[in-house]
Amino acid sequence: MIEKLRPEEWEAELGQQLRSLRLRQNIDQRHLAQQAGVALNAVKNLEAGRGATITSLVKVLRALGREDWLRALAPTVSISPLHMLNSKPARRRASNKKKFPRA
Repeated sequence: MIEKLRPEEWEAELGQQLRSLRLRQNIDQRHLAQQAGVALNAVKNLEAGRGATITSLVKVLRALGREDWLRALAPTVSISPLHMLNSKPARRRASNKKKFPRA
C-alpha cells in the first residue's frame, strides 16, 4: 500500500529535493533566486516546505534545469480512440449541488 502524505509533508519533501539539487549544482540560494528571477524568500520558502507560488516553483525548476519534474507532475493525458467512442463528452463545469429539504 502506498503511504498517503499530508500536503505539508509533500511540501517538505519537495523542499528537501530542491535543496539537494541546488547543492549538487553548487549554487547558493541568492544566486538561484537571481537566475530564476524570484525573490530570495521564495527560494527559502520552497526549500523550507513553507510553499510559494506555482510561478516561483516553475521558475526555480527551470533555473535548475529540471523542467522534467514539471512534466512528471502533469503528464500529457492520452486517451485511446476506442475509449473516446464509448465515453461521454468531457464535463465543462460542475453541476449545481442538489438542495435537500431540511427535516
